[in-house]
Amino acid sequence: MEFKKSQKLYEKGLVNLVGAVNSPVRAFSSVGGNPLFIKKAKGSKITDVDGNEYIDLVVSYGPMILGHRHKKVQKAVTKALKSGYSFGASTENEIKLAKIVCDAFPEMDKVRFVNSGTEAVISGVRLARAYTGKNKIIKFSGCYHGHQDSLLVAAGSGLATLSIPGSKGVPEGAVKNTLIATYNDIESVKKLFEVHDDIAGAIIEPIGGNMGVVIPQNNFLKELKELLKSKGALLIADEVMTGFRSTFGGAQELLGVTADITCLGKVIGGGFPVGAYGAREEIMQEVAPLGGMYQAGTLSGNPIAMVGGIATLTTLKKQNPYQKFEEIGSILEIILLETAKKYNVDIVVNRFGSMMNPFFTNQEVTNFEQAQTSDTEKFAVFFWEMIRNGVFLPPSQFEAWFLNSAISDKDIKKIATAVDKAMLAVSNM
Repeated sequence: MEFKKSQKLYEKGLVNLVGAVNSPVRAFSSVGGNPLFIKKAKGSKITDVDGNEYIDLVVSYGPMILGHRHKKVQKAVTKALKSGYSFGASTENEIKLAKIVCDAFPEMDKVRFVNSGTEAVISGVRLARAYTGKNKIIKFSGCYHGHQDSLLVAAGSGLATLSIPGSKGVPEGAVKNTLIATYNDIESVKKLFEVHDDIAGAIIEPIGGNMGVVIPQNNFLKELKELLKSKGALLIADEVMTGFRSTFGGAQELLGVTADITCLGKVIGGGFPVGAYGAREEIMQEVAPLGGMYQAGTLSGNPIAMVGGIATLTTLKKQNPYQKFEEIGSILEIILLETAKKYNVDIVVNRFGSMMNPFFTNQEVTNFEQAQTSDTEKFAVFFWEMIRNGVFLPPSQFEAWFLNSAISDKDIKKIATAVDKAMLAVSNM
């Protein structure tokens, strides 16, 4: 397998693009080598500029849940393009998609569409502050909520309890109202309430997806919601990644907890740039033009994104692939565990429905600190061997893998073969 054209494009991209990419993880920094440049995709496959075809377990980090270029989505978008790309005015399809989304989340009466998951979270946090009249927000180590200043806080190790900026260009003042707690540790949240009396809420990924897949343990989310409610604070669920992923609705339903504010993205745009935040009536009344919390966007509710979302979600509901996802996910989990055992490689596999990933460690992973025990050098070897054997993975140990409904039995067999060769390569390090 050759990557000569990707290499040339990488070198060419360095001239006018930062690191030749437009999002850092695409640079392959954590796995070494140069990034792959993609030319096309269809169904469960993605093809790079050198003509190498891969089974895609990235699927644009989640939104291509039906597979690439699904015929119904393609048809709907192609038709919509004939009417125009952007109007800066309201369209009927915004109302249609809003009803689909609100119907899928029983506690969501109203929703506001934006352009990205980051924008959804910015707005959701602002809304929590507007509704409660309080300033501080709790976030959890290892949870990523976009690149807004107030949530780019160093997480893990000795900095896990300190509000210290995690990015250059973020002043300390921008994170003074951000408090850090430990995922799956309700006591760490209680301690924050003992010190602070102006906490507006806590934002969390119901299923961690940016420290690898990390699942809440021992009713953690239920206890968190009860604690927040008792303190007059709101639970903000960042379901940008998990929304519509393992059920038609949110992970909240499967986990038996209801957030006060829910942030969405990815799947609801069918692959087009989109985000959304929603809540019950009394909370959403705070949002302009009804209330005093201002948020606006020229491209919010973009007509092409709305059509892509409607086609994706209506098809997804009819297709109902969630049982299939559970079966395929279980098979892949077993393949990873048994192959690792075969080659005496230590791994732990975390999975929630159609989201999963292995950690190269011998201890359980229930928070960011434990996730960081994973051997990233082993993952890098594993990653490139999977690539060379036709399976496209996220180029980071700390990113979730995603399934799509176009994956076939033949694809699963090919993944199994690739895993065998990749684990062998790891064992020979």
